Amino acid sequence: MTYQLPDTEAVQVAKSRSARPKVLSKKTQLIKLLSRKSRADVVSISEKFGWQPHTTRAALSGLRKAGFDVAKENTGSGSPIRYRIVSSPKAPAAADATDGK
Repeated sequence: MTYQLPDTEAVQVAKSRSARPKVLSKKTQLIKLLSRKSRADVVSISEKFGWQPHTTRAALSGLRKAGFDVAKENTGSGSPIRYRIVSSPKAPAAADATDGK
């Protein structure tokens, strides 16, 4: 014997599932962080995500390989190097998608 929820309870369960906040991936969060005008340094990125500094630098390299233009800026003597995204990768043109056919 199976228990079937009355319609009102089923609707409430469905609504509660759809109302859950969307969880952003760490890559998406990193892109948002680096897209801000204030920029971010390795220490602040490492603290935010719980990463070691070498993991943070690897993530920055991964963004570069994905086509993001990540710029390094040294704001002065004794201050850490800050990173920001200057431009995002470009989507392929419509002509490329048709392969010239």
